[in-house]
Amino acid sequence: MSKCVPDIRAIFVTCPNEEIAKKLSRGLLTEKLVACINVIPKVTSMYWWDGEIEESTEVLLMMKTAADKVENVIQHVNENHPYDVPEVISIKIDDGSKEYMNWVTDSVPKPQLQ
Repeated sequence: MSKCVPDIRAIFVTCPNEEIAKKLSRGLLTEKLVACINVIPKVTSMYWWDGEIEESTEVLLMMKTAADKVENVIQHVNENHPYDVPEVISIKIDDGSKEYMNWVTDSVPKPQLQ
């Protein structure tokens, strides 16, 4: 592993089921907002909601994209997710395979300057 120049982010989103997870994933990929998405089924989530501790089985999406796409991903998820407050968190990837990191940035188009 070597330090990489591209500013890459991993974004995590939970979904209530696989059907919604795949629909959301296809939309994000079609719009070229992310390079790839891992769909991880059967994640047990425990959290506070309306003053109570809740437990549910969810599907976790782990996405990789360029940093300049994060706001667009958040907007897309918020507009297309059934939860009132969908989980959308972004983590900077500091290190990784140079080839993979370059592939991620090459897979999502750069913003057009106007």
